[in-house]
Amino acid sequence: GLPQRKLFDAVKLVEPQREYDEVRNALKKISLSRPDMVDQDEFVEVIAILRQGDKSGGSGVGNAARAFEGITSERAYERRTILKSEQNTSSAHTINEDEREEFTNHINLALAGDSDIGYRLPINPHTMQLFDEARDGLILSKLINYSMPDTIDERVLNRGKRLSPFQITENNNVAINSAKAIGCSVVNIGSQDLAEGREHLVLGLVWQIIKKGLLANINIKLHPELYRLLEDGETLEDFLKLPPDMILLRWFNYHLAAAGWHRRVSNFSSDIKDSENYTVLLSQLVPTECTRAPLHERDLGERAEQMLQNADRIGCRRYVSPKTVVNGNPKLNLAFVAHLFNTHPCLEPLEDTGEHAELDDYLFHDQYDREARAFALWLNSLNVDPFVNYLFEDIKDGIVLLQAFDTIFPGSVNWKKVNTRRPLMRFKQIENTNMAVDLGQAHNFSLVGIQGADLTDGVPTLVLAVVWQLMRANILQTLASLSSHGQRVTDQDMVQWANRVAQTGGQAQPIRSFSDPALASGRFLLDVLNGMKPGVVDPQLVTPGRSDEDMKQNAKYAISIARKLGATIFLLPEDIVEVKPKMILTFIGSLMAIHHT
Repeated sequence: GLPQRKLFDAVKLVEPQREYDEVRNALKKISLSRPDMVDQDEFVEVIAILRQGDKSGGSGVGNAARAFEGITSERAYERRTILKSEQNTSSAHTINEDEREEFTNHINLALAGDSDIGYRLPINPHTMQLFDEARDGLILSKLINYSMPDTIDERVLNRGKRLSPFQITENNNVAINSAKAIGCSVVNIGSQDLAEGREHLVLGLVWQIIKKGLLANINIKLHPELYRLLEDGETLEDFLKLPPDMILLRWFNYHLAAAGWHRRVSNFSSDIKDSENYTVLLSQLVPTECTRAPLHERDLGERAEQMLQNADRIGCRRYVSPKTVVNGNPKLNLAFVAHLFNTHPCLEPLEDTGEHAELDDYLFHDQYDREARAFALWLNSLNVDPFVNYLFEDIKDGIVLLQAFDTIFPGSVNWKKVNTRRPLMRFKQIENTNMAVDLGQAHNFSLVGIQGADLTDGVPTLVLAVVWQLMRANILQTLASLSSHGQRVTDQDMVQWANRVAQTGGQAQPIRSFSDPALASGRFLLDVLNGMKPGVVDPQLVTPGRSDEDMKQNAKYAISIARKLGATIFLLPEDIVEVKPKMILTFIGSLMAIHHT
């Protein structure tokens, strides 16, 4: 048999004129008897399909796609690929070829020289090769670690030129569950979708991963000088509620104002199409290299090209072309501006005065950050709308909390009584949050002294208390539904389960509770994982767990193995090392859930 990755090269020996996508589309029309392997008779069938396509007027795939969408001209079809499902002829998905090309270029640059997948690069950005290369989860996992370093312990990845379907599923589990852990929305994506190279799903996930990396540094802890972007009368608290892309627009406008320019931007599409704002931004960032000369060019395409030549002089010609600037592609233009910020923020450091005392207070009092991050990720995994970026702000109108209650306790929310028309006045928000508190009390949450107004005001300890009990209820309810007797599962039941499974997987001593100091080394959790699937933990990679670094390595290894087994994990290695009982309960709960299924 011939590995599927080698098919195009083999076809070229017989049919030198063939393009990659032609061969790929022909392969889609046959059923392989073995995953990722093409047998001799299947190879012959691919050649026959290609030749049949010649007789019927060339590559029939493109023509069929155009007809399907009612597209009659080449101009209307430009830079879009319409993907028609072989299984469901009534469904089709469109992917943007410019985005596919630029995302592929990003991957080629980011992962060049990687010891595991370097030999597979560069991926041809002008074909659909990206979706075939992403099938085994390796490229996606590596991309996640490039965007958000140390998310995945790469020791758990299955590597090699020929992976079994089971190994591919494990890698894709790691990729999907790690993408969830960095805040990507993967509600409708499963490991099989990646293995099948479902183009629109893969491209959407790739963009989310790239975007997370590009926006990761737009953070006031990493760049305290972002404090300069606060507007008159704006508090730091209000500024911190802005999502990163809005802060990026604020940064863009800050430099336009500093340049004395009369225009401002409010989006990454229509406001940048004529390249004027870009030209002024670049000349403000690096005036020695970037002039305003492009403003004198009347043709928009040529002006965009001149502006990008300026960007090239400072090493920032990435993600966009003159065409995607003029067309106002919002994803690619956001990526371009984020890259400019990451390489040339050009914000003066803050002076050591009392003017930014509130920033100092924020930077030294962020003890709620890790829990808030985990709870926001969990809420997003329930597919709440809107997406939760800043927990204490985004739950204040109660709507996200009520969505969570309705997901966990179906039918519990009377939506006719919920105020949903945003923006809501404060008293309307409190009506919603009071309803959330009432629902919590009805389900035996411990909410003594908590009122709806506390949630609307974003009181950290009280918001975390409510959301934690929602998350815990979700875990326990899931476990009860999976148990043979359907009875409520207690914390002690979970401790006993973990001890039983750990006994079969290693030598660690039993724990008494989720606050047991012995959990800090990570070895007990690794024993639980090994008990669930003997051999999944490589003992050579387990440290004694005595130093902080040793403990963190074990914790990272345990988290990535859990994701490999299919668990959705939101805690960080530090939560294990510091023995955070709530977070460790979520870890064990997720393991119990996949063990029972």
